[in-house]
Amino acid sequence: MKIIPSLIYVKFVKRYKRFFADVILKKKKITAHCPNSGSMLGLLNEYNDAWISKSDNPNRKLKFTLEIINDKKSNVGVNTHRANRIVEEALQNKKIVELKKFTSIKREVKFSKETRFDFMLENKSNKAFLEVKNVTLSREKETSEFPDAVTVRGKKHLVHLQEAIGKGYESYLLFLIQREDIKIMKIADDIDLNYYNEIKKAKKFGVKIIAYSCKVNENEISISNKIKVKI
Repeated sequence: MKIIPSLIYVKFVKRYKRFFADVILKKKKITAHCPNSGSMLGLLNEYNDAWISKSDNPNRKLKFTLEIINDKKSNVGVNTHRANRIVEEALQNKKIVELKKFTSIKREVKFSKETRFDFMLENKSNKAFLEVKNVTLSREKETSEFPDAVTVRGKKHLVHLQEAIGKGYESYLLFLIQREDIKIMKIADDIDLNYYNEIKKAKKFGVKIIAYSCKVNENEISISNKIKVKI
């Protein structure tokens, strides 16, 4: 996904109240929106290189949005609102090998009264649900992990992906790793053991679990490499 105009280089200062981040732009401290509900573990060191976008919407209280932080190992895309657009572009361009067979892509499809999945995919003989999880955490070299905080919502999605299989759908969980330095994807069982246990159950039940890393810079964030998932 091309980013136009290019992102603006800043120095990260701090994150607070979850959705606010102070950064230094041209020697001046400003506040940007932080569009990430996770803990952002490992990313929040003061004076990390970072990049922000600027909105021209006059109704926005915060004109800037935090987009990328460099954690001294890799650029890391932290704007979770971009995740589905990155995946949609990859689906359209047939960059996700496991999903190339699908010809129809629908976003935000209702599965039940309480659940929507990120995508419904179809071809002449198959229907599938796809749920996307944005990944930023890396505590070991070349290894990414999810989640970075306890995720009740994430566990619920795993349960419903299994229910979808029971109703005749294929179910996929895609870990979108917005990093460039990863070769292995793992589940952070020390952070959320319930999620770890549920994803093992989901895999055994038939949910297909895949992961891709991204190219991440001020001009582009796009899917790049297929990553091995260890569960």
